[in-house]
Amino acid sequence: MLSRRRFLKTLPDVVIPQLAEPLRGIKPRQPYHWIVQLHYGEPALHYEVSAARVRPGWELGFHCEARDARLNRFLLDGFRRHLFEIKDTLGDCMEAEMWDKGWTKIYEVYPDGELTEVYQFQVGARLAAIITCLHPIFVDLRGAVARSYR
Repeated sequence: MLSRRRFLKTLPDVVIPQLAEPLRGIKPRQPYHWIVQLHYGEPALHYEVSAARVRPGWELGFHCEARDARLNRFLLDGFRRHLFEIKDTLGDCMEAEMWDKGWTKIYEVYPDGELTEVYQFQVGARLAAIITCLHPIFVDLRGAVARSYR
């Protein structure tokens, strides 16, 4: 069994090898012991794993926590336009919604389990699948934002 803290701290070591080579440049960070985030150079726009609040399990997803609420909303709206294909790839459990402080998120609640290395691998595989599905959409959306400010 892993402690909750160890489970999260070592999770990036499980996720990153499960990503295709072009996605392995993701950077982990753990701002608090109860959360782990992974990003591609913009820490406010990150993939996240944290304990779910609505029911037992882990929230896995992409969080838009930029100080610019308009950017967060733009990204949410963009992901929502792709929600059918996201759900087709990842399942109907994926949600895209407004959150706190003008933040937004695209996420699911992954079922709770005993904190074993096998379960950690399963959570890591699911997060890798989420990153693989969502990241190309994010790159396109982020590019659209950059082009609009030229």
